[in-house]
Amino acid sequence: MQGPAIFIDLTLEDQAQEIRKYLKGLGAEISEEKSPKGIEDDLHKICGVCDVCLKKDGNEVEIDAVLNSIVSIMVSISLERGENLILAFCEKLTKAPTIELSKVCLQSLWRLFNNLEQSSPLRYHVYYHLVQVAKQCDSVKEVFTGLDEIKSQFAQCPPSKEQMQKLYRLLHDVLKDTQCETASKVMIELLGTYTDDNASHARDDAMKCIVTALADPNTFLLDPLLSLKPVRFLEGELIHDLLSIFVSEKLQSYMQFYKNHKEFVTSQGLNHEQNMKKMRLLSFMQLAESNPEMTYSQLQEELQIEENEVESFIIEVLKTKLVRARIDQKERKVHLSSTMHRTFGRTQWQQLNDLLITWRDNLTLVQTNIKNISQQQAENKNQGPINITTSAGKRNY
Repeated sequence: MQGPAIFIDLTLEDQAQEIRKYLKGLGAEISEEKSPKGIEDDLHKICGVCDVCLKKDGNEVEIDAVLNSIVSIMVSISLERGENLILAFCEKLTKAPTIELSKVCLQSLWRLFNNLEQSSPLRYHVYYHLVQVAKQCDSVKEVFTGLDEIKSQFAQCPPSKEQMQKLYRLLHDVLKDTQCETASKVMIELLGTYTDDNASHARDDAMKCIVTALADPNTFLLDPLLSLKPVRFLEGELIHDLLSIFVSEKLQSYMQFYKNHKEFVTSQGLNHEQNMKKMRLLSFMQLAESNPEMTYSQLQEELQIEENEVESFIIEVLKTKLVRARIDQKERKVHLSSTMHRTFGRTQWQQLNDLLITWRDNLTLVQTNIKNISQQQAENKNQGPINITTSAGKRNY
């Protein structure tokens, strides 16, 4: 944890007065005099105009010192109206006009977040604005490393369900364009916060979750989405029909859906060519589950590609590591050795269970054989030399 940053070596009241003077010198509508109501009122006045220093031509080192001095005072006193004060300060820092100044604001917010007590409910508000500022300066990875990290950050003072839903929505919006897979996980976490009683109110979140998962080029196991309560409330709607196609149907079904609902697909921000590419891969995975060997002509028909595109398609599939295969150019065939299941339900669990039982039985047999051999060797050793008579005479072994 970082210690409070100090703007100048004065008492808190005198320090606040120096900040007042500095901000007034920049044109802020604030008195230079201390507030008769005390240091907390000084802070409210300061936070109300602190953004005056966030100018494009401002000195970044100077701005950093001022903001950190405000942070230093905040974490040094007991705030009676802490939430309003924190929100006012954080809101101002989200208005930085340049990337460079956003980075300065980000550092100040980090110091504030790290210096608040772990049990303080104010940390949630600071973190929410941290994410906003991080997006502005392309530094999201510095403030968000995963869902587990967020939960541990707020373990001592968990935000309300509504607050976490708000945070998950923000994170999804921030991540969806650059980290689709992570954005999908965040949205699934969001949908998991709804219950049977309020799942029907999560329609927009559920639609965003589906669209993000479909658009993510690295997300292929989609059937878990169908079990989410908010997604189930979409049954009968086009977005649910589209998800079902990606979960279990083949390319031809998607082609027909797109032909009938082209405007809908486009309106959701989905790219038809990317959808085609993903559906070809999913269709191939499904074929691979029951066909250890496929001809080029079969793949051409099923995937609607030209013969000269088959090998490049297989190479792209192998790069995903979802399928293990070997191309036989001479025979114009593809030999499959393994594939990830496109859906993973009761049938797949049973197959996995049967496989593990077989492995266990085989290992038990090997262990028994090794034990028998060891015992036999020990018995032979205890019997002493063995006399064997050959044509060359008697020999001891």
